Amino acid sequence: MNFPACQHRKLKTTRTGGLRWLAAEPFRLFFASGILWSIVGVSLWPLFHAGRLGFYPGFVHSRLMIESFGGAFIIGFLGTAGPRMASAPKLTVPELLVLFGLHQLGGVMHLTLHHRAGDICFLALMVLLLLGLVVRVAKFRKDAPPPQMLLALTGLLCGVAGTVMLLQPATQVDARLLRLASLLLYQGLLLPPVLGIGSFIFPRILGGEFGEPAEGAQRHHSLVRAAVAAGLVIASFFLEAWGNVGTGHAIRMLAPLAYLLIEVKWHMPEGTLSKGLFWAFGSGLCGLALPAFFYAQRIGLEHLLYIGGFGLLILVVASRVLFGHSGDLDGFARKSWAARWLIILSMAAATTRASADIFPRIQISHHIHAAWLWGMAAVLWLLWHRRRFFQRDKE
Repeated sequence: MNFPACQHRKLKTTRTGGLRWLAAEPFRLFFASGILWSIVGVSLWPLFHAGRLGFYPGFVHSRLMIESFGGAFIIGFLGTAGPRMASAPKLTVPELLVLFGLHQLGGVMHLTLHHRAGDICFLALMVLLLLGLVVRVAKFRKDAPPPQMLLALTGLLCGVAGTVMLLQPATQVDARLLRLASLLLYQGLLLPPVLGIGSFIFPRILGGEFGEPAEGAQRHHSLVRAAVAAGLVIASFFLEAWGNVGTGHAIRMLAPLAYLLIEVKWHMPEGTLSKGLFWAFGSGLCGLALPAFFYAQRIGLEHLLYIGGFGLLILVVASRVLFGHSGDLDGFARKSWAARWLIILSMAAATTRASADIFPRIQISHHIHAAWLWGMAAVLWLLWHRRRFFQRDKE
């Protein structure tokens, strides 16, 4: 089975609209919404330190960045690619409206400090997307989805499990359960999908074909590797929550590293944005490893994973999707000043925020500067792709 999207070099494009089109390609809505929510999420820090916000933004910021930003890109990608991978029916208009409505409502609830309602909206969103994908694969598929889909579904399950746990009063009074629930939501939601989606699309970003194994034994081995990687990542959460911090972090760093080194043939590409994979890969590994050695500063250091790893990867992969679906696949591989600045701003935001907790004297200024740097990267990304959100291949 060949993934039907982006197999061409360049096609004529057309501007079109309609909910049926958006339901077939929901990334157009969710990518734009996610990047806007990320701007809202980081803007809370400058507002707070300027005395214009009546609450400490730590909790709201983290929920918006994970659920409303990271979650939006997971939904947009899987909602578009998931049915295609299995040659199953695309999302329907009612599904799109419900999913997008829950996505927006969840963000608004967190922003207005109704956190339980926000988490319930996010939980419903994850469950409905998961059920929609499972039903399509089980009932309507014409081809078996690639083995990497297991990791993507693992991320959704981690997001569901973490949110359910955080909604339980008992979790809030048990430090181990609270840490486990936080890891499942904040890292489990994104890390397994990064491995699954990454091993599938990274080879294409680097100039080759999609990373889809052949039939037979090769496919079986790929499925086993995906299952092992998913199991090790989840096991690392339990190990850390129950006090084995060093072991948990080591497994959570080495398992993804080994999986991606096995599944992806890495080489230096020509396009500027493609090189962002290597920067994100390095920043993510640092964000997984360093908190084990400097656990007191782990919140700041984990932003090397959240901003430089997850954040930059989202911008790169989402750019590849937008270029491909707008009929300008060659544009992704070109050298670009916009792509260069996206990498620079993202890495600067990650390192600035990571250093804030190490040097207390500059903590406030680094919170503000990191927020501005990511905000500029997000605005630049949105302006750079503004036309591609409305362009599509005639096919």
